[in-house]
Amino acid sequence: MSNILIPTKSPEDWKDFLSEPDKQWKSGYSARALAYCWEEANGFPASVQFVFSKAGAPFYDLEPLLILPEHKVPLPGGQRPSQNDIWVLAKSKNELVSMGVEGKVSEPFGPTLYEWMEQDSPGKRKRLEFLKNELCLNETIPKTIRYQLLHRTASAIIEAKRFNAAHAVMMVRSFSQTHEWFDDYNKFLGLFNLRGAPNLISSMSMSNLELHFAWIQGEEQYLSI
Repeated sequence: MSNILIPTKSPEDWKDFLSEPDKQWKSGYSARALAYCWEEANGFPASVQFVFSKAGAPFYDLEPLLILPEHKVPLPGGQRPSQNDIWVLAKSKNELVSMGVEGKVSEPFGPTLYEWMEQDSPGKRKRLEFLKNELCLNETIPKTIRYQLLHRTASAIIEAKRFNAAHAVMMVRSFSQTHEWFDDYNKFLGLFNLRGAPNLISSMSMSNLELHFAWIQGEEQYLSI
């Protein structure tokens, strides 16, 4: 993947970076809603800013520096990277923040860990061990946990380390007005002894950075674009 980045001119430019554009780029789907919402804001959308304004450091004065659609973060144990719907490098005073954003509407968080491991391989075992280390999870991970949440959170941490950021954030940007699949997100937070709620940031300290989780509801208007 090239390190040379070209700025977007419109939300339609985001389509080119999707893995399955014909399937994913449709009205009512998260990829399109996410692109139009964030492109219109040219920064953090108003609903995201509102949640940030109620939180403490580093969120209340957070400024986005880079916003990259479909940002790929390589992981060991296979050729497929963790593809963030959006990755943000942001700044709060003198601290950097790495933020992975996962857009959702009605689609689930992919396979459970049990389903992902049904076709076992040395590569998958290597990747799972890597993810456990990155997330500082010492216990066996329940097989009902969604694999996507594991590698998406790890990708935010990996990029935080790469840019020497003090904070890593995994944000679910859900345009579902009924918070579909929130239970899976909350079950995942339980691995870190945290509980989440819509439009709330949950945080914990790791050995070398602060890790944050957020579920922020998107505006319904973008589902009809």
